[in-house]
Amino acid sequence: MSYQECLVNAMHITASVFINDDEPGLHQDFETWLEKLAPEKPYSQYHHNGYEDNADAHLKRTIMGREVVVAITEGKLDFGPWEQIFYGEFDGKRKKRVLVKIIGE
Repeated sequence: MSYQECLVNAMHITASVFINDDEPGLHQDFETWLEKLAPEKPYSQYHHNGYEDNADAHLKRTIMGREVVVAITEGKLDFGPWEQIFYGEFDGKRKKRVLVKIIGE
């Protein structure tokens, strides 16, 4: 019996990949919640901000995670009923990439 997984990685320190429900209200709730936890402004509240003003994006990424791994069953991603993979962009200043790898036999 073979076993496979799909790894999806944001490949950038101010972006995230996570699994959740694709519901517009929930997307807004995440945005609101993250902004309360790590507000973008004032920039001066963060020691990191100097050359760049993106400390909040680094913190948001830490909260939301960098990658997901999903089992593959019969050639398909094996999700729960409402699960989907999402990419979260918290900075937007640079070109980004996402790594997708199939692991296993």
